[in-house]
Amino acid sequence: MAAPRPKIQTDKIFDGLAEKFRKNVYGTNKGWLRQELLSRDFQQIPFIADKQNIEVLDIGGGLGQISDWFARQGNKVTFTEPADDMRAEAEALFQQQSEQYVYPVESFNYRLQDLPENLPPAKLVVCHAVLEWLHQPMDALPIISGQVEGDGWLSLMFFNEDGLRFSNIVKGNYDKALRDTLDGTGQRLRLTPISPQKPEQVIEGLKQQGLEIVSVAGIRVFTDYLRDKHPSDEDLEKLLELEWRYCHQDPYWRMGRYIHIIAKKGM
Repeated sequence: MAAPRPKIQTDKIFDGLAEKFRKNVYGTNKGWLRQELLSRDFQQIPFIADKQNIEVLDIGGGLGQISDWFARQGNKVTFTEPADDMRAEAEALFQQQSEQYVYPVESFNYRLQDLPENLPPAKLVVCHAVLEWLHQPMDALPIISGQVEGDGWLSLMFFNEDGLRFSNIVKGNYDKALRDTLDGTGQRLRLTPISPQKPEQVIEGLKQQGLEIVSVAGIRVFTDYLRDKHPSDEDLEKLLELEWRYCHQDPYWRMGRYIHIIAKKGM
């Protein structure tokens, strides 16, 4: 008899955050840098670099920016997002951009634990900023890896516990750092996730699922620690080049606000 699938719980405050994410993350320089760095990092995946059209599954895709990017590259994208407000904004984006797509984006409200029974594995699975909103993030890895085809790829990004600790100290949040209180539990509609993750733990968890780590990058290694929060357009371009130059290098990647892992199945 097969073991029961682990129950993945998402934090209730995840719903209702669409406006905050749009204004405070995606509509800022931080959001632009994140998107630019990821689009460059995706080129390590052969299908993307060679501009082959593949099936992409975007798990917990938020406001739809990543799904939109892949759809505009000619890929067949399936988007899932259980938060109603975020999914509504994403679907509006897909409708607005539909003329640029080869295939329309399919959108579903599935939670993570619903995926195995409802969607087939995909050649590329994208799961960004999801683990840190789960009560038991490591229990999600078997489900996520199970959605990757036998010779497929995974793009996994998560909120970095080490980067958050460093940020708290730099900002003068000494009591929080000393208590090692590094989550947003109990804080209404905050953007600090409930379960920031240790990179080494996630990397080891992926290896246990039979995935080989191809690349590890820190996303926003320097940006969140800048004194000047509003750099000029010229300086922002320079900052992008510095972020890209060092995002894969040790020790810099370890301080990224997010960690982006590219892994392959069946290597």
